[in-house]
Amino acid sequence: MKLGIFGGTFDPVHNLHLFIAESARRLEDLDRVIFVPTNNVHYREKPAASAEQRYDMLKLAIATNDRFALDRSDLEPGATGYTADLLPRLHAQYPSDSFVFVTGADSLAESSWVRFEEVLESLEAFVIAPRAGIAADTLSRVVSAVPAALRSRIKTLNLPEMPESSTLIRAMLAQGRSARYLVPEPVWEYITVNNVYGPRDEA
Repeated sequence: MKLGIFGGTFDPVHNLHLFIAESARRLEDLDRVIFVPTNNVHYREKPAASAEQRYDMLKLAIATNDRFALDRSDLEPGATGYTADLLPRLHAQYPSDSFVFVTGADSLAESSWVRFEEVLESLEAFVIAPRAGIAADTLSRVVSAVPAALRSRIKTLNLPEMPESSTLIRAMLAQGRSARYLVPEPVWEYITVNNVYGPRDEA
Protein backbone atom coordinates (compact mmCIF):
# COMPACT_ATOMS: atom_id res chain seq x y z
CA MET A 1 0.00 0.00 0.00
CA LYS A 2 0.92 3.63 -0.42
CA LEU A 3 0.64 5.38 2.93
CA GLY A 4 0.61 9.06 3.79
CA ILE A 5 2.47 9.93 6.98
CA PHE A 6 1.16 13.14 8.55
CA GLY A 7 3.28 14.17 11.51
CA GLY A 8 2.93 17.11 13.88
CA THR A 9 1.97 18.21 17.37
CA PHE A 10 -1.75 18.58 16.50
CA ASP A 11 -2.20 20.96 19.42
CA PRO A 12 -5.13 20.79 18.69
CA VAL A 13 -6.04 18.98 15.48
CA HIS A 14 -8.27 21.28 13.39
CA ASN A 15 -10.34 21.15 10.24
CA LEU A 16 -7.51 22.30 7.99
CA HIS A 17 -5.42 19.32 9.12
CA LEU A 18 -8.23 17.03 7.99
CA PHE A 19 -8.65 18.90 4.71
CA ILE A 20 -4.92 18.63 3.97
CA ALA A 21 -4.89 14.91 4.80
CA GLU A 22 -7.90 14.16 2.60
CA SER A 23 -6.55 16.31 -0.23
CA ALA A 24 -3.15 14.59 -0.07
CA ARG A 25 -4.88 11.21 -0.08
CA ARG A 26 -6.74 12.02 -3.26
CA LEU A 27 -4.03 14.00 -5.07
CA GLU A 28 -1.28 11.48 -4.28
CA ASP A 29 -3.52 8.40 -4.65
CA LEU A 30 -2.82 7.22 -1.11
CA ASP A 31 -4.46 4.14 0.32
CA ARG A 32 -4.47 5.62 3.80
CA VAL A 33 -3.20 8.63 5.75
CA ILE A 34 -1.65 7.89 9.13
CA PHE A 35 -1.60 10.74 11.66
CA VAL A 36 1.51 10.58 13.86
CA PRO A 37 1.46 13.02 16.79
CA THR A 38 4.81 13.87 18.34
CA ASN A 39 5.69 14.57 21.95
CA ASN A 40 9.21 15.88 21.35
CA VAL A 41 9.35 19.33 19.77
CA HIS A 42 12.83 20.65 19.11
CA TYR A 43 12.02 23.91 17.35
CA ARG A 44 8.68 24.93 18.84
CA GLU A 45 7.23 25.47 22.28
CA LYS A 46 6.16 22.45 24.27
CA PRO A 47 2.58 21.44 23.39
CA ALA A 48 -0.08 23.01 25.61
CA ALA A 49 -2.16 19.82 25.70
CA SER A 50 -0.77 16.55 27.00
CA ALA A 51 0.23 13.73 24.68
CA GLU A 52 -2.84 11.73 25.71
CA GLN A 53 -5.19 14.67 25.18
CA ARG A 54 -3.80 15.31 21.70
CA TYR A 55 -4.01 11.60 20.87
CA ASP A 56 -7.60 11.44 22.11
CA MET A 57 -8.59 14.52 20.08
CA LEU A 58 -7.05 13.04 16.95
CA LYS A 59 -8.89 9.78 17.52
CA LEU A 60 -12.17 11.69 17.72
CA ALA A 61 -11.35 13.82 14.69
CA ILE A 62 -10.63 10.96 12.29
CA ALA A 63 -13.26 8.49 13.52
CA THR A 64 -15.61 9.00 10.56
CA ASN A 65 -12.98 8.48 7.83
CA ASP A 66 -11.93 4.86 7.32
CA ARG A 67 -9.00 6.01 5.17
CA PHE A 68 -7.46 7.78 8.17
CA ALA A 69 -5.48 6.01 10.90
CA LEU A 70 -3.55 6.96 14.02
CA ASP A 71 -0.10 5.84 15.16
CA ARG A 72 1.49 6.64 18.51
CA SER A 73 5.10 5.67 17.65
CA ASP A 74 6.36 9.22 18.25
CA LEU A 75 4.69 9.37 21.67
CA GLU A 76 6.40 6.26 22.99
CA PRO A 77 9.33 6.33 25.41
CA GLY A 78 12.56 6.62 23.48
CA ALA A 79 11.02 8.54 20.58
CA THR A 80 13.31 11.42 19.66
CA GLY A 81 10.82 13.58 17.80
CA TYR A 82 13.03 13.60 14.70
CA THR A 83 11.40 12.41 11.48
CA ALA A 84 14.66 10.73 10.46
CA ASP A 85 14.34 8.49 13.52
CA LEU A 86 10.59 8.01 13.21
CA LEU A 87 10.49 6.73 9.63
CA PRO A 88 12.61 3.58 10.21
CA ARG A 89 10.27 2.65 13.07
CA LEU A 90 7.26 3.08 10.80
CA HIS A 91 8.92 1.11 8.00
CA ALA A 92 9.41 -1.74 10.47
CA GLN A 93 5.68 -1.66 11.24
CA TYR A 94 4.63 -1.41 7.60
CA PRO A 95 7.43 -3.25 5.77
CA SER A 96 5.61 -3.76 2.45
CA ASP A 97 4.29 -0.20 2.13
CA SER A 98 5.72 2.95 0.55
CA PHE A 99 5.51 6.29 2.34
CA VAL A 100 4.52 9.81 1.32
CA PHE A 101 5.25 12.35 4.05
CA VAL A 102 2.75 15.20 4.40
CA THR A 103 3.58 18.49 6.07
CA GLY A 104 2.68 22.16 6.05
CA ALA A 105 4.87 24.76 4.36
CA ASP A 106 5.39 26.46 7.72
CA SER A 107 7.01 23.33 9.15
CA LEU A 108 9.49 23.09 6.29
CA ALA A 109 10.26 26.82 6.12
CA GLU A 110 10.51 27.58 9.84
CA SER A 111 12.33 24.50 11.16
CA SER A 112 15.80 23.14 10.52
CA TRP A 113 15.13 19.53 9.59
CA VAL A 114 17.74 17.17 10.99
CA ARG A 115 19.12 14.66 8.42
CA PHE A 116 16.63 15.87 5.82
CA GLU A 117 18.38 13.95 3.02
CA GLU A 118 17.96 10.75 5.04
CA VAL A 119 14.26 11.54 5.40
CA LEU A 120 13.83 12.03 1.65
CA GLU A 121 15.73 8.84 0.81
CA SER A 122 13.23 6.78 2.79
CA LEU A 123 10.17 8.28 1.08
CA GLU A 124 8.44 7.97 -2.25
CA ALA A 125 7.50 11.64 -1.94
CA PHE A 126 7.56 14.57 0.49
CA VAL A 127 4.49 16.73 -0.11
CA ILE A 128 3.97 20.26 1.17
CA ALA A 129 0.65 21.95 1.86
CA PRO A 130 0.77 25.71 1.10
CA ARG A 131 0.26 27.99 4.09
CA ALA A 132 -0.63 31.67 4.10
CA GLY A 133 2.35 33.82 5.02
CA ILE A 134 4.99 31.41 3.73
CA ALA A 135 6.59 32.90 0.63
CA ALA A 136 7.37 30.66 -2.33
CA ASP A 137 10.98 31.85 -2.44
CA THR A 138 11.46 30.71 1.17
CA LEU A 139 10.50 27.18 0.21
CA SER A 140 12.61 27.40 -2.94
CA ARG A 141 15.71 28.14 -0.86
CA VAL A 142 15.05 25.09 1.31
CA VAL A 143 14.52 22.84 -1.69
CA SER A 144 17.56 24.20 -3.54
CA ALA A 145 19.77 23.04 -0.67
CA VAL A 146 18.70 19.44 -1.27
CA PRO A 147 20.88 17.30 -3.59
CA ALA A 148 19.52 17.38 -7.13
CA ALA A 149 18.86 13.64 -7.16
CA LEU A 150 16.36 14.01 -4.30
CA ARG A 151 14.60 17.24 -5.29
CA SER A 152 12.07 15.46 -7.50
CA ARG A 153 10.65 13.78 -4.39
CA ILE A 154 9.52 17.15 -3.00
CA LYS A 155 6.13 18.31 -4.24
CA THR A 156 3.66 21.06 -3.39
CA LEU A 157 0.02 20.08 -3.13
CA ASN A 158 -2.30 21.95 -5.50
CA LEU A 159 -4.28 23.64 -2.72
CA PRO A 160 -5.16 27.23 -1.79
CA GLU A 161 -3.17 28.92 0.96
CA MET A 162 -5.11 28.92 4.22
CA PRO A 163 -4.37 30.76 7.47
CA GLU A 164 -5.97 28.45 10.04
CA SER A 165 -3.51 27.22 12.64
CA SER A 166 -3.38 25.52 16.01
CA THR A 167 -1.59 28.61 17.38
CA LEU A 168 -4.56 30.81 16.45
CA ILE A 169 -7.03 28.37 18.00
CA ARG A 170 -5.08 28.15 21.26
CA ALA A 171 -4.87 31.95 21.46
CA MET A 172 -8.60 32.32 20.93
CA LEU A 173 -9.40 29.73 23.57
CA ALA A 174 -6.98 31.30 26.06
CA GLN A 175 -8.91 34.56 25.62
CA GLY A 176 -12.18 32.79 26.36
CA ARG A 177 -13.33 33.05 22.75
CA SER A 178 -15.05 30.30 20.77
CA ALA A 179 -13.14 28.21 18.23
CA ARG A 180 -16.16 26.11 17.41
CA TYR A 181 -16.30 25.13 13.70
CA LEU A 182 -12.53 25.64 13.38
CA VAL A 183 -12.13 22.16 14.84
CA PRO A 184 -14.25 19.02 14.32
CA GLU A 185 -17.34 19.02 16.55
CA PRO A 186 -16.22 16.03 18.70
CA VAL A 187 -12.88 17.80 19.28
CA TRP A 188 -14.69 21.01 20.24
CA GLU A 189 -16.78 19.07 22.75
CA TYR A 190 -13.64 17.45 24.17
CA ILE A 191 -11.88 20.81 24.51
CA THR A 192 -14.81 22.48 26.27
CA VAL A 193 -15.63 19.57 28.58
CA ASN A 194 -11.99 19.17 29.64
CA ASN A 195 -11.10 22.89 29.46
CA VAL A 196 -7.91 21.94 27.63
CA TYR A 197 -6.70 25.35 26.44
CA GLY A 198 -8.33 27.99 28.57
CA PRO A 199 -11.60 29.32 29.92
CA ARG A 200 -14.57 27.20 28.95
CA ASP A 201 -16.85 28.88 26.44
CA GLU A 202 -20.47 28.17 27.39
CA ALA A 203 -21.92 29.48 24.10
